[in-house]
Amino acid sequence: MKSVDEHLNDLLAGIEPLAPLDLQLLDAHGCILADTVQAEGDLPAFDNSSMDGYAVRLADVASATESAPVKLPVVGDIAAGSQSAYSVQPGLSTRIMTGAPIPAGAEAVVPIEWTDQGIASVTIRQAPKPGENVRRQGEDVKAGEVVLEAGTRLGPGQIGLLAAVGRDRVRVRPRPRVVIISTGSELVEPGQVTGSGQIHESNSYILTTAAREAGATVFRVGIVPDEQRKLSDTLEDQLIRADLVLTSGGVSVGAYDVVKEVLSRLGTVQFEQVAMQPGKPQGFGTIGPDSTPIITLPGNPVSSYVSFEVFVRPVIRRMLGVEPLGRPIVRAAATEGFDSPAGRRQFARAWLTVEGGRYVVRPVGGPGSHLVGDLAQANCFIVVPEDVTRVDEGGAVEVMVLERRLS
Repeated sequence: MKSVDEHLNDLLAGIEPLAPLDLQLLDAHGCILADTVQAEGDLPAFDNSSMDGYAVRLADVASATESAPVKLPVVGDIAAGSQSAYSVQPGLSTRIMTGAPIPAGAEAVVPIEWTDQGIASVTIRQAPKPGENVRRQGEDVKAGEVVLEAGTRLGPGQIGLLAAVGRDRVRVRPRPRVVIISTGSELVEPGQVTGSGQIHESNSYILTTAAREAGATVFRVGIVPDEQRKLSDTLEDQLIRADLVLTSGGVSVGAYDVVKEVLSRLGTVQFEQVAMQPGKPQGFGTIGPDSTPIITLPGNPVSSYVSFEVFVRPVIRRMLGVEPLGRPIVRAAATEGFDSPAGRRQFARAWLTVEGGRYVVRPVGGPGSHLVGDLAQANCFIVVPEDVTRVDEGGAVEVMVLERRLS
């Protein structure tokens, strides 16, 4: 059998990051920034007030207290967005609003809460410190400063920063468009009644959510029965919107493994046995006029999900042009012992916690690749090497972390 590492390397060898797109700011939300962005100007662009209050000179209010307030004439109002050339002369003040430019001569802003809120004149009961309540030009970002590095995912904070520095468009790596097809005549959509020999389809739901978490835009096609013509037509219809196609089911050695039968005649798809548990039957290649990558996963739900995390997630991340490609790996102590098949890398469902400042991992359920209930109780996989057949209680193991938050 082929090793896990060999199969992953072969998959990634034909995958390149998607070509960047120039998008409007809101359309770029959730995408990966393709270029490093520098600020063209200072942020803030000018000294401005962080509070509603009065712009003053320090010497004029230095003695102000509750028992001995200082009274100053108010020579004008400065609103946010004002372009008037105000200045504060000795012995005078100006009323100022939050975000308004600091007038020449002013050294601080007295909050309205420290005053009688006067209009023609103001009584000040507390002296401010130098520069108090003044946002200085460039204190957030300096002109020419790198504000976001290429490879940054654009969330709300990053989108807000780009807008604040005046960018309305950016070049980004687009989210890969992933088409997901689940095959099998025994499958029935959730919500429908199952008949004899039928089961509710779950693979496409697992794969759709996993691909979304990896950063893809996902099109769930649904169930395709074990009919060669139907699968061929579906693939042909879906290729127009796919950067990557995922199928589940029909890739083992059964008599009705339609995916294998159809794709063996198309493109460059190869089917192989990979030395892993679960997920041994795997396939990959390209199809269609644009040589669209396609990865075929086994039909058992756990096998399909493990295969996604080991092989498909790195492919999607490579298309996005970001690192790391795979999930984080940590070392943990196993709370109980269990066996592992010789010559195959096992990905055992487990629950990872932190106890006494170290990682501790507890196996969840059995090795069966149909046990979705156990999968739902796992937040990681224990990764047991091919040459290890027994993990002892308390033994150190490598763990693939599926969730960032640990209990």
